Amino acid sequence: MAAQIKFGTSGWRAIVADEFTFANVRRAVQGIARYVARKKPGGARVIVGRDPRFLGEQFVSAAADVLQQHGVVAVVIPEPAPTPAISHAVRVTKADGAINFTASHNPPAYNGIKFSTPDGAPALPEVTRAIEAEIAVAPSAQLATSSPDVAKQADGLSHTLDVREPYLKRLKELVEFEVIRKAGLRVVFDPLWGAARGYSDTALRDAGIAVETVHDWRDVLFGGHAPEPDDHLLQAMRAKMRETRAHIGIATDGDADRFGIVDQDGTFLQPNYVISLLFDYLVETRQWRNGVAKSVATTNFINALARHHGVELHETPVGFKYIGELIERDAIAIGGEESAGLSIRHHVPEKDGIIAGLLCCEMVARRGKPLNEQLHALFAKVGSFYPLRENFRLTAEVKEKFTRKMGEVSSGAAPRQFFGRAVGEVVTKDGLKLVFNDGSWVCYRLSGTEPVVRVYSEAPSERALSQISADAKRWIFE
Repeated sequence: MAAQIKFGTSGWRAIVADEFTFANVRRAVQGIARYVARKKPGGARVIVGRDPRFLGEQFVSAAADVLQQHGVVAVVIPEPAPTPAISHAVRVTKADGAINFTASHNPPAYNGIKFSTPDGAPALPEVTRAIEAEIAVAPSAQLATSSPDVAKQADGLSHTLDVREPYLKRLKELVEFEVIRKAGLRVVFDPLWGAARGYSDTALRDAGIAVETVHDWRDVLFGGHAPEPDDHLLQAMRAKMRETRAHIGIATDGDADRFGIVDQDGTFLQPNYVISLLFDYLVETRQWRNGVAKSVATTNFINALARHHGVELHETPVGFKYIGELIERDAIAIGGEESAGLSIRHHVPEKDGIIAGLLCCEMVARRGKPLNEQLHALFAKVGSFYPLRENFRLTAEVKEKFTRKMGEVSSGAAPRQFFGRAVGEVVTKDGLKLVFNDGSWVCYRLSGTEPVVRVYSEAPSERALSQISADAKRWIFE
């Protein structure tokens, strides 16, 4: 029986040689090809790219073959490319979408497919549902069986595309590299063996800025762990920072849609803080006051800053596609998620870890202060915020009871108290979020793919956060 292919928050992902096989890849691409061909009969063009994962080149080749069988022009990116660079290419070449073979920050055993729509944004649920329907109604037996006419038209329907130079050119228009150069900033960049190799460091070096790079070679095993720019995986970058006395370290994940930022003293700045700092910085330097967006699970530090600056706040479900819509409408200056994804006004409606790091360099250079110092200055203005994210695995019995409990609350049986805290607001936009009268909160989101509940909490002090975290766990298992 063929595996069910479902596109989640960031596309379809699976383990290579388990469900992510060439047969299933062809099925998925056939669904995309049928969808695109229906939307634009005769002459649709789809970009096909990848990150540096194992078998990436072969998956791209297989995808190009399937597209061509369905009369869709395959525009192939020969080298690994960052997700935001692919998004930018879709927009500037006016392509009808992009297929990106990447599992982003997932472990090396995984691969995946992201599909972008003609605006360069991640496909919205109505699009992925339509693609899933096309996959379901087109049996795998139909693969490689196109009509002679279509097969004849498909001859030569494959082109190559350089996405790097146009994207780097766009970065020069969005980031003030001269400010970074004049400040004499020293930077260390860690692409974690991923698709951003030759991007962030090249942009800085071309501008005359001192930059050192670690993990600057292809390793399909990503050093034996997930290519995730998280605190515990950035020790090599820290070592190089100490060696070069760098002012900042910037990192990206496997496909460069996520960022990791390390301050000059080696402190990792969690993404919630980076998004908040950059929001404040863009309002200050660009005078962008058109709005700010954050997912429901992202820090309320942004809420406080929005009130402080008199900027409209948009709170979205988890999934950058919702923030991408707001960027496309020019409704926001910046939008971000606590999982280390952000983008800004006049840029791609897709997460961009590269521009996040470069803007942090600009912010440190212009303000002349380390990131932690800037953070605590903001705390003094609008109050302090300490966010936390935790995952808890559930037995089948506990998951059933907890799901029922969440459903009861979402349907109107909201608790007025949560272990002695008065509940001021209940948000059911995505999962269940309980906001307490003192401004602290807890949010529960059940995973759609595994027996895990993700718990997000925030409080005005580390001590209060510790207690909320303990109570949030109690609420799951009691």
